[in-house]
Amino acid sequence: MSSKRTEVLVRPGVEDDLVALTDLYNHYVRETPITFDTAVFTPEERRPWLLSHPEDGPHRLKVAVDVDSQEILGYATSSLYRAKPAYGTSVEVTVYLAPDAGGRGIGTLLYKSLFEDLAHEDLHRAYAGIALPNEASVRLHERFGFRYVGTYREVGRKFGRYWDVAWYEKEL
Repeated sequence: MSSKRTEVLVRPGVEDDLVALTDLYNHYVRETPITFDTAVFTPEERRPWLLSHPEDGPHRLKVAVDVDSQEILGYATSSLYRAKPAYGTSVEVTVYLAPDAGGRGIGTLLYKSLFEDLAHEDLHRAYAGIALPNEASVRLHERFGFRYVGTYREVGRKFGRYWDVAWYEKEL
Protein backbone atom coordinates (compact mmCIF):
# COMPACT_ATOMS: atom_id res chain seq x y z
CA MET A 1 0.00 0.00 0.00
CA SER A 2 1.36 3.40 -0.98
CA SER A 3 1.93 6.06 1.65
CA LYS A 4 1.25 8.76 -0.96
CA ARG A 5 -1.62 10.93 0.13
CA THR A 6 -4.52 11.20 -2.30
CA GLU A 7 -5.26 14.73 -3.48
CA VAL A 8 -9.01 15.24 -3.46
CA LEU A 9 -11.00 17.89 -5.32
CA VAL A 10 -14.57 18.68 -4.26
CA ARG A 11 -16.69 20.14 -7.04
CA PRO A 12 -20.33 20.27 -8.13
CA GLY A 13 -21.67 17.05 -9.61
CA VAL A 14 -22.27 17.13 -13.37
CA GLU A 15 -24.01 15.01 -16.00
CA ASP A 16 -20.75 13.20 -16.86
CA ASP A 17 -20.69 11.83 -13.28
CA LEU A 18 -24.04 10.05 -13.64
CA VAL A 19 -22.75 6.52 -14.34
CA ALA A 20 -20.13 6.60 -11.56
CA LEU A 21 -22.58 8.12 -9.05
CA THR A 22 -25.20 5.50 -9.93
CA ASP A 23 -22.65 2.70 -9.48
CA LEU A 24 -21.58 4.11 -6.10
CA TYR A 25 -25.17 4.42 -4.88
CA ASN A 26 -26.09 0.95 -6.16
CA HIS A 27 -23.38 -0.52 -3.91
CA TYR A 28 -25.35 0.79 -0.91
CA VAL A 29 -28.65 -0.43 -2.36
CA ARG A 30 -27.28 -3.97 -2.84
CA GLU A 31 -25.00 -4.36 0.18
CA THR A 32 -26.18 -2.18 3.08
CA PRO A 33 -29.19 -0.86 4.99
CA ILE A 34 -27.76 2.68 4.70
CA THR A 35 -30.31 3.44 2.00
CA PHE A 36 -33.80 1.99 2.10
CA ASP A 37 -33.92 1.67 -1.67
CA THR A 38 -34.09 -2.06 -2.40
CA ALA A 39 -33.70 -2.22 -6.21
CA VAL A 40 -30.65 -0.97 -8.11
CA PHE A 41 -30.96 1.92 -10.56
CA THR A 42 -29.87 2.42 -14.13
CA PRO A 43 -28.16 5.73 -14.86
CA GLU A 44 -31.27 6.83 -16.79
CA GLU A 45 -33.43 6.12 -13.74
CA ARG A 46 -31.04 8.23 -11.62
CA ARG A 47 -30.90 11.16 -14.05
CA PRO A 48 -33.88 13.03 -12.47
CA TRP A 49 -32.11 12.80 -9.10
CA LEU A 50 -28.94 14.30 -10.56
CA LEU A 51 -30.85 17.05 -12.37
CA SER A 52 -32.69 17.97 -9.14
CA HIS A 53 -29.33 19.16 -7.73
CA PRO A 54 -28.18 22.16 -9.81
CA GLU A 55 -24.93 24.04 -9.14
CA ASP A 56 -26.80 26.77 -7.25
CA GLY A 57 -29.78 26.99 -4.96
CA PRO A 58 -30.57 25.02 -1.82
CA HIS A 59 -30.38 21.55 -3.41
CA ARG A 60 -26.75 20.78 -4.21
CA LEU A 61 -24.64 17.82 -5.24
CA LYS A 62 -20.96 17.91 -4.29
CA VAL A 63 -18.58 15.26 -5.62
CA ALA A 64 -15.15 14.29 -4.22
CA VAL A 65 -12.73 13.25 -6.96
CA ASP A 66 -9.23 11.75 -6.76
CA VAL A 67 -7.21 14.38 -8.67
CA ASP A 68 -4.86 11.81 -10.23
CA SER A 69 -7.24 9.02 -11.23
CA GLN A 70 -10.43 11.15 -11.57
CA GLU A 71 -12.20 8.40 -9.61
CA ILE A 72 -15.27 9.57 -7.69
CA LEU A 73 -14.58 8.92 -4.01
CA GLY A 74 -17.96 10.08 -2.71
CA TYR A 75 -20.69 12.65 -2.85
CA ALA A 76 -22.86 14.79 -0.60
CA THR A 77 -26.28 16.25 -1.29
CA SER A 78 -28.77 18.66 0.13
CA SER A 79 -32.23 17.73 -1.06
CA LEU A 80 -35.87 18.57 -0.62
CA TYR A 81 -36.84 17.70 2.95
CA ARG A 82 -40.58 17.43 2.23
CA ALA A 83 -42.68 18.64 -0.68
CA LYS A 84 -45.05 20.99 1.19
CA PRO A 85 -44.14 24.68 0.75
CA ALA A 86 -43.64 25.50 4.44
CA TYR A 87 -40.71 23.04 4.50
CA GLY A 88 -38.89 25.10 1.86
CA THR A 89 -36.20 26.40 4.23
CA SER A 90 -35.29 22.89 5.38
CA VAL A 91 -33.11 20.36 3.54
CA GLU A 92 -32.17 16.75 4.04
CA VAL A 93 -28.45 16.11 3.69
CA THR A 94 -26.51 12.93 3.07
CA VAL A 95 -23.03 11.63 2.28
CA TYR A 96 -22.13 8.47 0.38
CA LEU A 97 -18.52 7.33 0.06
CA ALA A 98 -16.98 4.80 -2.29
CA PRO A 99 -16.62 1.48 -0.42
CA ASP A 100 -12.83 1.90 -0.01
CA ALA A 101 -12.89 5.66 0.72
CA GLY A 102 -13.98 5.68 4.37
CA GLY A 103 -11.78 6.94 7.18
CA ARG A 104 -9.83 9.34 4.95
CA GLY A 105 -11.62 12.60 5.76
CA ILE A 106 -13.52 12.66 2.47
CA GLY A 107 -16.93 12.92 4.15
CA THR A 108 -15.62 15.91 6.10
CA LEU A 109 -14.36 17.58 2.90
CA LEU A 110 -17.71 17.01 1.21
CA TYR A 111 -19.79 18.40 4.08
CA LYS A 112 -17.43 21.37 4.54
CA SER A 113 -17.93 22.33 0.89
CA LEU A 114 -21.67 21.67 0.96
CA PHE A 115 -22.30 23.73 4.10
CA GLU A 116 -20.13 26.59 2.81
CA ASP A 117 -22.36 26.73 -0.27
CA LEU A 118 -25.57 26.44 1.75
CA ALA A 119 -24.54 29.34 4.01
CA HIS A 120 -25.58 31.69 1.18
CA GLU A 121 -29.03 30.16 0.72
CA ASP A 122 -32.34 30.95 2.43
CA LEU A 123 -32.22 27.86 4.64
CA HIS A 124 -33.01 27.41 8.33
CA ARG A 125 -32.37 23.71 9.12
CA ALA A 126 -30.64 20.64 7.74
CA TYR A 127 -31.83 17.14 8.67
CA ALA A 128 -30.03 13.81 8.40
CA GLY A 129 -31.45 10.34 8.88
CA ILE A 130 -28.95 7.65 9.84
CA ALA A 131 -29.86 3.97 9.60
CA LEU A 132 -28.48 2.35 12.73
CA PRO A 133 -25.92 1.20 13.57
CA ASN A 134 -23.56 3.60 11.76
CA GLU A 135 -21.07 5.14 14.18
CA ALA A 136 -18.98 6.74 11.42
CA SER A 137 -22.00 8.68 10.16
CA VAL A 138 -23.06 9.68 13.68
CA ARG A 139 -19.54 11.02 14.36
CA LEU A 140 -19.46 12.93 11.05
CA HIS A 141 -22.79 14.61 11.69
CA GLU A 142 -21.96 15.49 15.29
CA ARG A 143 -18.64 16.98 14.12
CA PHE A 144 -20.67 19.34 11.90
CA GLY A 145 -22.90 20.48 14.76
CA PHE A 146 -25.87 18.19 14.18
CA ARG A 147 -27.79 17.26 17.31
CA TYR A 148 -29.77 14.11 17.88
CA VAL A 149 -33.54 14.66 17.87
CA GLY A 150 -34.97 11.14 17.96
CA THR A 151 -35.13 7.65 16.53
CA TYR A 152 -37.79 6.10 14.36
CA ARG A 153 -37.82 2.48 15.60
CA GLU A 154 -37.95 -0.32 13.01
CA VAL A 155 -39.10 2.14 10.36
CA GLY A 156 -37.60 0.33 7.37
CA ARG A 157 -37.46 -3.32 6.33
CA LYS A 158 -34.54 -4.52 4.23
CA PHE A 159 -32.62 -7.80 4.05
CA GLY A 160 -35.39 -9.52 6.00
CA ARG A 161 -35.17 -7.37 9.11
CA TYR A 162 -36.26 -4.01 10.47
CA TRP A 163 -33.92 -1.05 10.90
CA ASP A 164 -34.04 2.02 13.14
CA VAL A 165 -33.27 5.49 11.80
CA ALA A 166 -31.84 8.18 14.08
CA TRP A 167 -32.65 11.75 13.07
CA TYR A 168 -30.29 14.68 13.50
CA GLU A 169 -30.75 18.39 12.84
CA LYS A 170 -28.43 21.34 12.32
CA GLU A 171 -29.16 25.05 12.35
CA LEU A 172 -28.14 26.78 9.13
